[in-house]
Amino acid sequence: MTQRGGWGRAVARVLLGAALAFAGVSHLTTARQTFQAQVPTWLPLDPDFVVVASGVVEITLGLALVALPRLQRWVGLVVALFFIAIFPGNINQYVNGIDAFGLDTDTARFIRLFFQPLLVLWALWSTRAWGVWRRDRS
Repeated sequence: MTQRGGWGRAVARVLLGAALAFAGVSHLTTARQTFQAQVPTWLPLDPDFVVVASGVVEITLGLALVALPRLQRWVGLVVALFFIAIFPGNINQYVNGIDAFGLDTDTARFIRLFFQPLLVLWALWSTRAWGVWRRDRS
């Protein structure tokens, strides 16, 4: 961790991993029904299947962020792409006025939309994932 910001990035990566794993577990347990409210209505899949599958993916990605530091750039890239892939659920919740996660007003649901890009940036920054495309991998 001699690189500038190494410890801060490592802590941010581990925190993101823990948050993802926690969210994944809640997909499978306490918040399973609540998460179904975010599954886009146009998606031709059973909402419960989507919630369970995304929960398993979140647990896997969270553990990978913590346990695979040598692959952190690739894992970070996959995490960022995952956050982009699930963004339609947030849009669906806003457009259809679905109350879930304490977001019970259009304003709250709209503000929530701005947090997804921050999660993408967190994944990219904490893992240096943008270096995947760069020749210099420092």
